[in-house]
This record gives sequence, structure tokens and C-alpha cells, in this order.
Amino acid sequence: MDTTSPEMLAGGLLIVRLVIGTLMMGHATQKLFGWLGGYGLKGTAGFFEQLGFRPGVVFATAASLGELSSGALVALGLFGPVGPALMISVMLVAILTVHLHNGLFAATNGIEVPLLYATVALGFALFGFGSYSLDVALGTARFWSPGLTLVVLGGGVAGAVLNLAFRKLPQVTPKQA
Repeated sequence: MDTTSPEMLAGGLLIVRLVIGTLMMGHATQKLFGWLGGYGLKGTAGFFEQLGFRPGVVFATAASLGELSSGALVALGLFGPVGPALMISVMLVAILTVHLHNGLFAATNGIEVPLLYATVALGFALFGFGSYSLDVALGTARFWSPGLTLVVLGGGVAGAVLNLAFRKLPQVTPKQA
């Protein structure tokens, strides 16, 4: 079996896209609607407030919609690096605000899962979605030059940085003697 054939590559990319995209969409529905064991928008907004993202409902909605749209775009193979850039943006914020202080692995709520999402998304942005994608079917894949892809990825990172810049950490007051 020739695993380097274009059909095998396209099929493999399709499978990974469908799994990653669908899981990210499911992750978003936990935040938005409380589906699949999630807390819904109200519970997620409260958690975001604790993290310093105020108003929590605005940040929770933005994060959820970023996850939902990035997952859909990746699963469909549509709009080149836009979906991966959104996914990277949301996962960078999650890594830096929730998971980093817990170490590497998911068993301790570490960075493992968001790092995997971000890494796979980066791979799709750099390698493309493969021939079984809407970008190829619509003829739009050819518009995504390496330079434009890097600009879009940079926009995703900038979005994460801006999100973190708006974070309002609790003020630490010195103990009175």
C-alpha cells in the first residue's frame, strides 16, 4: 500500500479535520449551551469572571463562538488558515490562563489538550486541508499564499494577546502590619 499517494494523504487529512473540528465544536457547545456536560454560557461566564475576563458573558461568548466557528471551518476545510488561526487564538488564551500552572498532562488539567488542538491547527494552516475540502471544491485554496497564511496566523496570535491584555487580574494589596 502506497501511503504517500494523494488519495491517502487527502483521506488522512479529512479524517483528522473531521475529528478535530467536530471535537472543537463540541467543546464550544459545552460553553454556549451546557451540552455534553458543560456549564452553559452563564456558568462559563462566571468562570471567565474569576479568571479576570470581564464582563464574563462577553468573553465567554467570544471564546465559544471562536471555538465553534474554528471547528466548523476546519471540519469543512473552508477559508484556509482562518479557522486554524481562530483555534490557535482561543487555545493560546486557554493555555496561558487556565492550564499552564497545572503542568503538561490532561490528567492534572495541564496544557496537553489545548496544545494538541493548537498544534494540529497550525499544521492545517501550514499544510492545507487536502483535496477533500470545500476550499478545493470551490477553487479558493489557491488564494492562500504562504505570506497571506502567515498574516492570518499572526492575526490569530495578536487576537490572543489582545484578549489577554483586556484581562483584569485581581489587585493584590500588601498586608497591613
